[in-house]
Amino acid sequence: MAETSASKLSKRIHTDGSTHYKSATAPANPVEGDLWYDTSAGALKSYNGTEFLKVSASIPTLSSISGDITTGASSSLTLAGTKFLTSNLVVNFVQSSDAIDVDVTVTPTNDSAATVTVPSSVYDNVTAGNAVTIKVTNSDGATSNTVDKTVIQGPYSVDFLVIAGGAGGGYSLDGYQSGGGGGAGGYRASYNNETSGGGGSSESSLSFTPSTVYTITVGAGGTGGNGGSPTASTDGSASSISGSDITNITTVGGGRGGNAGNDGPNQVANDGGSGGGAQYYNSQQNSPGAGTANQGFAGGTSSANGAGNGAGGGGGAGAVGGNGGSSSAGSGGNGVASTITGSSVTRAGGGGAGRTETYVTGGTGGTGGGGNGALRDTSASTDGTTNTGSGGGGGILNTYLDGSNGGSGVVILRMLASGYSGTTTGSPTVADDGSYKVLTFTGDGSYTA
Repeated sequence: MAETSASKLSKRIHTDGSTHYKSATAPANPVEGDLWYDTSAGALKSYNGTEFLKVSASIPTLSSISGDITTGASSSLTLAGTKFLTSNLVVNFVQSSDAIDVDVTVTPTNDSAATVTVPSSVYDNVTAGNAVTIKVTNSDGATSNTVDKTVIQGPYSVDFLVIAGGAGGGYSLDGYQSGGGGGAGGYRASYNNETSGGGGSSESSLSFTPSTVYTITVGAGGTGGNGGSPTASTDGSASSISGSDITNITTVGGGRGGNAGNDGPNQVANDGGSGGGAQYYNSQQNSPGAGTANQGFAGGTSSANGAGNGAGGGGGAGAVGGNGGSSSAGSGGNGVASTITGSSVTRAGGGGAGRTETYVTGGTGGTGGGGNGALRDTSASTDGTTNTGSGGGGGILNTYLDGSNGGSGVVILRMLASGYSGTTTGSPTVADDGSYKVLTFTGDGSYTA
């Protein structure tokens, strides 16, 4: 007797609940032993309790993975194994602590090799030192074993603040004279769109390559002019970051304040990161030193009036030094504030100028650490603040004829803590600011990325 449709249907239901299906999509809530004819693939598949596999499906293996997963950078991996088949190989990347679970579909090179480009959703989110688990699923729907790849640190972004040493303030020798304020050291910055010196724009951050050594140089402050010798004031020294794979970041030392004494070259204020303030000498109006573009401003001029007039203040990273007048000495130009360390700090102020008369004050130092200028018979000039790159104050006639020293410079680096290697020389101060490390170099040293 011929079999009826009903008798055929009864044979599709088994005592363990397994069933036969025919459809374009996988059955819902399958049980182990279910058979499904996938009409979209034209293949009979069996459910193994976890997934539907093609009957007689090719089960892939993943034996090795060449290449590296690098943080922050694209890279390619070469997969070796068996039964990758010819198309639609799905490569799965998983890193649970970094919340990564990403699939990439590639065409195998052949049945035992394939190449996959690590997607940005992996390399931009994974942490160096973590292991990423990789497996493949071939076009038969069969999944391989897993292989782990430990992530290595790639090139990473580093922000900087580099300030050169500030200059010394000028001396005063005899007659109605006063020394100019020292200029601040050149100021360059990349962090948080904050300006560089001289009104310059924020610069681009640096990219540091792992294992590369970056040399840090911190410029010394210039010395103040000595009226007793006499010895002219000196410029500040350059600060820098240098490395084999970056364009070096270098700042120019501050220009010395003008020295009021004998006619000749030792009187002039020098150009610098910020320029030195002009000296006042025998009713001559003298010119200040110029600043360096995108690093600092010029110093101030001296007055050309009679006895008792002030010299010019040293230029600051944020403003021109003040001009000397008939009843005032030029103040130092203001510095620039930065939050690279996590709080706002102003640095690189110009030194104030000296003033010969007692009834007016000497020029005040610019904000950010500039030294004050001297006042005749009342107060000596003061040094620029250490590790701010600020200029020293200028001297005056009589008791306080010496200028003061400029402040030393500073180099500050800021990077994600996940990239920080911990390898330094020169004993910089290392501080945490949220997820960032901040390295403050107050002297020469190095950082190995």
